[in-house]
Amino acid sequence: MRFDVVTLFPAIFDGYLTQSLLDKAIVRGLVEIQRHNLRDWAEDTPHRKVDDRPFGGGPGMLLQVEPTVTCVRDVDAMADVPARKILLTPQGRRLDQRLAEDLATSDRIMLMCGRYEGFDQRVLDILQPEEISIGDFVLNGGEVAAMTIIDAVVRLLPGVLGDEQSSLDDSFSRGNRMLEFPQYTRPREFEGHTVPDVLLSGDHAAIAAWRAEQSRARTIDRRRDLLPEHSKTNPEQTNKLS
Repeated sequence: MRFDVVTLFPAIFDGYLTQSLLDKAIVRGLVEIQRHNLRDWAEDTPHRKVDDRPFGGGPGMLLQVEPTVTCVRDVDAMADVPARKILLTPQGRRLDQRLAEDLATSDRIMLMCGRYEGFDQRVLDILQPEEISIGDFVLNGGEVAAMTIIDAVVRLLPGVLGDEQSSLDDSFSRGNRMLEFPQYTRPREFEGHTVPDVLLSGDHAAIAAWRAEQSRARTIDRRRDLLPEHSKTNPEQTNKLS
């Protein structure tokens, strides 16, 4: 999979791209991530200006339509496969595991990182990107949101995780749309807290049943909206999870 990230601050990604599973995936050729500085498409002036004040007044600055549209079109032409264009914005569709799974089926994704007050509306009107939000809060820019999408998607690609079954059992995932069950490792006892006996029994059927029961109980306690029966009785929630 190829990611193209359009950003005013490509250096923000320097450390992120060289760590842990993502670094290994890049080295192994499972994923390619290219960064593109939007200022490279600005007018050739000392400050490479790409923003301006909004018409009608108001605080802050907007990213201009001309350099943005030109940049996105040029970046899109850098590979044979057209990019699935995503604009990171608090006004977009909420990122969830189902959307991450859908994104993971794409061959190429372009992530457009906003700054200031966002993009001129004509960027959306002309390019028609998908709008995605990582939550109901505002960040200084789209770079952290872009990293979140990359992280959520890359781990779903074949060969990235050491045990691909683990991604199926994660909370919200294909194998378990509910919250994940509690897990334990050594030591068996710490400060009076012990590992449940069933996990030490070697009875795989009993362990599977315990985990399913714990997953459901945790979901009822913390996220009842994830339960299938709740979705059936709440059309609005069903739409959110589809």
